[in-house]
Amino acid sequence: MMRLILYSKPGCHLCEGLQEKLEQIESIKFQLEVRDITERDDWFQAYQYEVPVLFKVQPQPINSAGDAAFSHEEMLPRPSPRCSVAQLEQMLQKYLQIDRSK
Repeated sequence: MMRLILYSKPGCHLCEGLQEKLEQIESIKFQLEVRDITERDDWFQAYQYEVPVLFKVQPQPINSAGDAAFSHEEMLPRPSPRCSVAQLEQMLQKYLQIDRSK
């Protein structure tokens, strides 16, 4: 399953809006991890002027223990705060390379 990471901070209405929209998407299966940039200095330094920042985490091939290893994070383009849930879903389908024919 695809993982998404949302870097956010408390009181950020853009972050809250994007999180709400992501949570409303039902046709794409993904795990959403919300990271509060105020909890770690490295996150804060990297994203203090950029939040919300959304990353997809690429699952790597299954290791010898039978677990999928997650390692590669790729930043996704920032959706407009005015985009609808449907538009956000379309963007995710494009950038997550989801094959809807299956």
